[in-house]
Amino acid sequence: MVVTGASSGVGRATARRFAADGADVALLARGHDGLQAAAKEVEATGSRALVVPTDVADSDAVEAAASRIERDLGAIDIWVNVAMTTAFAPVWDIEPDEFRRATEVTYLGQVYGTMAALRRMRPRDRGVIVNVGSALAYRAIPLQSAYCGSKFAVRGFTDSVRTELAHEHSGVRITSVHLPGLNTPQFGWCLSRLPHHPQPVPPVYQPEVAAEGIFFAAGHKRREVWVGATTVATIVANKIGPALLDRYLGRTGFASQQTDQPVRADRPANLWEPVDGDHGAHGIFDGEAHPRSAQLWATRHRRPLLAAAAALATTTAAAALGRGRS
Repeated sequence: MVVTGASSGVGRATARRFAADGADVALLARGHDGLQAAAKEVEATGSRALVVPTDVADSDAVEAAASRIERDLGAIDIWVNVAMTTAFAPVWDIEPDEFRRATEVTYLGQVYGTMAALRRMRPRDRGVIVNVGSALAYRAIPLQSAYCGSKFAVRGFTDSVRTELAHEHSGVRITSVHLPGLNTPQFGWCLSRLPHHPQPVPPVYQPEVAAEGIFFAAGHKRREVWVGATTVATIVANKIGPALLDRYLGRTGFASQQTDQPVRADRPANLWEPVDGDHGAHGIFDGEAHPRSAQLWATRHRRPLLAAAAALATTTAAAALGRGRS
């Protein structure tokens, strides 16, 4: 299987999760140190790792990576598009080339990954593509116009490709996983023009929760998988009262995405180049990040839960009927 953005964050955790299940993993990202560390983690499980330094905004580089993966590891069964970058700022404080770059990585990177996977999966009539989205693919928030716009685009692109595969009755499957706020290193290195350190919208989950959702989506025929109760609440609330959320987020969205710590003058940014070093899967918010999601557990166990609910309803109805007859 293939993971883009595998050097850190959700991609790093996802590579570990699939390797623990026995998958050989191709690791795509820009950061050399993170890729090498991720490869060691994969190999520690007994699986094979292939490091392929790749800028996913370069379609030729993604295609070349796919060719090398099939040559060195074998046929690609699962391709997971995770790689992202962004700019934290009001849109009027973002330069056009910065906005374009964030879009090329976060949106077009998923497009190019999907195209490369489809070139190999469609002739074999099998394979799974997982495009990683966000609650922000349904409900946009302030300070993240580049990221939200890209995730909205990923959702539309994925839905379109799904219908095209359905048209030809393809055995290839494409699915989306929409995530909550996560404790990943991106908040320490994304381009930011905020006065204080950026943070994920609380409540915050560990990246392993996201990886579990991605792993589940790859192995089950679900159109989409929503991870985290806040993701569900955000998507549903936006369907009910989008204008109300506009006003609420206008009042609260700036403060809720910043800590009380001022941004350092020497803060790094990975928009154009990777930040040196191995940054792992976790960011700086371990103290408040949740290691599990009850909502995801319920999603993964939907059938037995529905069966139990049906049994309880039947038992309750039977008891009520018995009391009515007595």
